[in-house]
Amino acid sequence: MELKVTRWKRYGRDRLYANLPDGTAVGWANVETGDITVLVAEYRDDVIAVLTDHLRNTPEPAPPKQTPRKPAAEPPLLLPPLTAADDLSANHPGESLLDKSGPGLIKRVVLQILRRPAVWDSWRKGLAGEQRVGAELRRLERHGWRVLHSIPLADKVDVDHLLIGPGGVFSINTKHHRKRAVWVGDDSVKIDHGKPAPYVRKSRAEAKRVARVLERFCGFPVPVEPVLVFVGVTDLKVVATQLSVRVYREREVAALAPLSGVLTPERVEQVYSVARHRQAWS
Repeated sequence: MELKVTRWKRYGRDRLYANLPDGTAVGWANVETGDITVLVAEYRDDVIAVLTDHLRNTPEPAPPKQTPRKPAAEPPLLLPPLTAADDLSANHPGESLLDKSGPGLIKRVVLQILRRPAVWDSWRKGLAGEQRVGAELRRLERHGWRVLHSIPLADKVDVDHLLIGPGGVFSINTKHHRKRAVWVGDDSVKIDHGKPAPYVRKSRAEAKRVARVLERFCGFPVPVEPVLVFVGVTDLKVVATQLSVRVYREREVAALAPLSGVLTPERVEQVYSVARHRQAWS
């Protein structure tokens, strides 16, 4: 008896059926295991012969594709209870510069007479700049934003300001260049057409460090954008074509106030509670 063999694959099964000319199945074989089942004893020998031949010439089925399992998300790290000594919300703008005493009065007068720049002059300008930007950021609090100042990082550096709100998290770097013209490109900044300064690259790196810390303790993605704020400049020209850093004058930071849709009010508070904890940054 000439039997016709057809292949049937469904519901995760792979079989070869031996059928009579009228389509009646008289036996079948499991392609994966090679086992043969005879349905009609009368055709036993024919079923075994034809199915054995087809099994020999049928390529082995490909193993089912396994969807790789996503690694389980690591639980967020826990911080100890917040103490007054660890609460960064008490920091004032420029807190890290307030502790620098600088040279004595007589030495400062001598340096001014000789017109020699002193490190204290840079600290003093930096403090004034951070205080002005801090005052502008305080205006955003009525729009649901939280502000922190002088966030200490490793390597004796700090984040000038951290703005947390419905529009996300912004790592703000303040630069005080009174009566100077500022040019901002994709990766560098020039003051009065001077040598390029790496403000843009450093701001991006700082924002990445902030995001890593916050996500480690929050347990969910925390988008952090870098911001450069220039204080007291006479001209600010941004010519970058692919700039990934927001650039403002001090009075323009209010443009961040209406941003929303990134963090819920609950997550704003969660991120803020982590960011204000000194031990999160150590």
